[in-house]
Amino acid sequence: MDFQIIVFVIATFFISAFLKGITGLGFSTICLPILTFMIDLKSSIPLVILPSISSNILVMLNAGNFSVAAKRFWKMYLSAIPGLILGLWVLNSVNSSSARAFLGVVLLIYTIWALSRSEFVLSARTASCLTIPVGTLTGFVNGVTGSQMIPILPYLLSLKLEKNLFVQSINISFTLSSLVMLIGLGGLGLLDQQTLFLAGGGIIPVAIGIKLGGKIRKHITDEIFRKLVLIFLILVAFSLIARI
Repeated sequence: MDFQIIVFVIATFFISAFLKGITGLGFSTICLPILTFMIDLKSSIPLVILPSISSNILVMLNAGNFSVAAKRFWKMYLSAIPGLILGLWVLNSVNSSSARAFLGVVLLIYTIWALSRSEFVLSARTASCLTIPVGTLTGFVNGVTGSQMIPILPYLLSLKLEKNLFVQSINISFTLSSLVMLIGLGGLGLLDQQTLFLAGGGIIPVAIGIKLGGKIRKHITDEIFRKLVLIFLILVAFSLIARI
């Protein structure tokens, strides 16, 4: 990678972490589409793993409720692993343009759903039945696209969890998936020394971005920022789909 691309990657890490500091969500989902404007998706996904893990841990430390979330959703977390392995196999088998378009569709579905502010609530029985399918599908989508939010995000929102429990629950999923993906990408030969070095260097701007985002959040309405981020993601999704 030349110097221009390295600066672009670091700046993308910072922006994505800054937005995650505001919302508590979405580092990989925001970071990957931006990176694909200059870097192939198969190369972008390995780059975000270490910064993503660091951003998740920083958020988890502030959220608390780790044991409560782990006890309640452990089946969902474990079921994501086979889905993730299958998704990584698909990623290694498809061309980059198809994977990029799929990521665009995933982003578009999520943002349209989020902007609708659906008040749909799952019953306890239905939620229990969906735990394993949601985990497996989330792992698969993550493996193919690098996005960790579909369908686990709408699923958890439909349970009306307390705010900190929600943040902890979804970030445990993010962290576990990222660790498994790190191993899987290494097995597929998609990780190299240069990628790991650049990804490791991204941890510092990620920490700074999350800290600044958290400070800004105290002074600006959450709803305004939420809508701005979602609108931005819709634009990125359309651009990814248009570049098939």
